[in-house]
Amino acid sequence: MAEGMNTALNTLLDVLKSSGADAWEVSDREESGWEFYFIRHRLDQHRAKQIRAFSVKVYKKFDAFLGSATAEIPCDASAEEMRRTVDGLCSDASYIRNPFYTLNQPKPAEESGDPSAEPDLEAISGDFIRAMAAVPETETEDLNSYEIFVSKIRNHFMNSEGIDVTAVYPSSMLEAVVNARRDGHEIELYRLFDSGSCNREQLTEDISEALAYGRDRLITSPTPALGKIDVVFSTDPARELYSYFIDRLSTGMVYRGISDWKPGDTVAPPTLTLQAVKFLPNSSRNAAYDVEGAPIRDLTLIDNGVAKSYWGSRQFSQYLKVEDSFQASNFKVTGGTESAESLRSGDFLEVVEFSDFQCDAITGDIAGEIRLAYLHQNGKVTPVCGGSVSGSMPELISSFRFSEELRQYDCLQIPAVTRLHDVTVTGAE
Repeated sequence: MAEGMNTALNTLLDVLKSSGADAWEVSDREESGWEFYFIRHRLDQHRAKQIRAFSVKVYKKFDAFLGSATAEIPCDASAEEMRRTVDGLCSDASYIRNPFYTLNQPKPAEESGDPSAEPDLEAISGDFIRAMAAVPETETEDLNSYEIFVSKIRNHFMNSEGIDVTAVYPSSMLEAVVNARRDGHEIELYRLFDSGSCNREQLTEDISEALAYGRDRLITSPTPALGKIDVVFSTDPARELYSYFIDRLSTGMVYRGISDWKPGDTVAPPTLTLQAVKFLPNSSRNAAYDVEGAPIRDLTLIDNGVAKSYWGSRQFSQYLKVEDSFQASNFKVTGGTESAESLRSGDFLEVVEFSDFQCDAITGDIAGEIRLAYLHQNGKVTPVCGGSVSGSMPELISSFRFSEELRQYDCLQIPAVTRLHDVTVTGAE
């Protein structure tokens, strides 16, 4: 099998070298893994999977311009099928006129902080199953079903400049549906968790949290029209707030004029530090190289509120004269000066469930419809539902408060609790 796949790859490389393409990139991606489907805690079915395909990108030069086109080629395609596809890509690339840039050159990666080179799928699967078995259920709140997907990714990347590197890492996903019942009424909450390996303790806590939210969702009152009030974020919608800083320091957004942030500008709260990091425990993106073959490394993007560096693709980084570039995979935000407990003092609305929450990276506008929140007012806590929150990140940054404690969402580690001052909250009525 392996010999046949290597023959297919060699055939593809021969086709590319004789195609007339001025440059090319190939990603040989193989995913092997296991899938488990549970009804409550009973294993309904399970299966193994193995998927392999080639992703090809060809380039054509025209004076000061460079065109490119991309396609996926099945690993069992014949030489003739590969040739037709590559010829078509060369033709398509000839119609594209991007300012010229060069591809990445071979460069060794830094030593990884990950102690395990080969993912142990059996161990990771066992951790997921044991974590779900440890969830404390009750007669009124329990697990309806869950599905576990555990994979090993092996990505072999090559380009016409001589890069030939392989990254191996785990990638997992868990989907769960929890139920809560009260007085003849029932509600379902859906959860999706992406990760590399499994953090058993955190996953059990996350599912237990979902069960509690299901219980409280059944006893909510309509959200009152609160006008301006402090809003606390402590669940995954908080990712949107910190992605705003990440996105606006990407070379693609800066080159297109969507972001005007520059190194040296004060762009974030005074203590906030944002880093692109090569390795995060249990992340699904702990690869040594990015999708263009550039080594991934640790890099400070914001230091105590001041922009320091850009990150991004080879193309847009070169346009900004950033030569030592890479596409970051993991991010970490630190610098909180308050405890999570202190951020939950006084009057505020803690929103834990949105039907949808977004932070526009271009305008900085935030908005979301409330599904479950806890209104802390005059020493009383009331679960509420309905209404919405809205505001503007450029206006809210000056009063941004965030905790010392951190919480990780796959490839993003951020403060566990974030408090925004004077967010607009409309009522449900």
